[in-house]
Amino acid sequence: MTNDTSMTADQLFAALDTTWPAAEMMAKDGWLLRDGAGGGKRVSAASQIAPGADIDVAAAAMRAMEQAPLFQVRGEEPELDAALEAAGYAIVDPVWLYAAPAAALIDGASEQSRIYRGQFPVAAMQEIWAAGGIGPARLAVMDRAVAPKSWLMTRVSDRPAGVAFVSVSGATAMVHAIEVAQDYRHQGAARALMSGAATFAADNGASHLALAVTKANVGANQLYQSLGMEVVAGYHYRILE
Repeated sequence: MTNDTSMTADQLFAALDTTWPAAEMMAKDGWLLRDGAGGGKRVSAASQIAPGADIDVAAAAMRAMEQAPLFQVRGEEPELDAALEAAGYAIVDPVWLYAAPAAALIDGASEQSRIYRGQFPVAAMQEIWAAGGIGPARLAVMDRAVAPKSWLMTRVSDRPAGVAFVSVSGATAMVHAIEVAQDYRHQGAARALMSGAATFAADNGASHLALAVTKANVGANQLYQSLGMEVVAGYHYRILE
């Protein structure tokens, strides 16, 4: 895909750390280490910040945090990728980072009664997230994120149908934890959430909307591509087999 978003990979990776933050991050011995506090791979993986940094040192530091050694490998890090493979670390969950101008994602439909913006996750939101496997540890990640931020919910047939979380970091607003209830899929809920997130981005000074999605999630990738979003960068994780 052609990247005409004017966003860079570095901007998006920085926005990921700001809008979906680890409980703690520390730079040590050439690595950026993340304590995820149970919030998933994105907030728990180590990133290399000095070429050639010792993998075993990072692995030991993660074990000291009571986390399994887990590494984030970006597309432009072939030497790190090869070193991890040689050390027995297997690829898991390849991810695309998408972005698009926020204005291009606003569908123009009225948000009244369609999109609810909350300052915290109400019970109906939490129920939809829980059904999709997003529990308290990931809700805690949302709590840690910087403001401006918002919890979004959309309705179908006047029933809570889908939820998302959006947070702004400079010119970038990132959408996280998009989840549509099983009974309301393929009825426009995800598109409505994306439009709502884009409106929130524009209202809060962000020129672009971005998100991360696994390459294996075919339906989600098709949706974001159909909305005109472009792949800016990619990454994957490596974990010991």
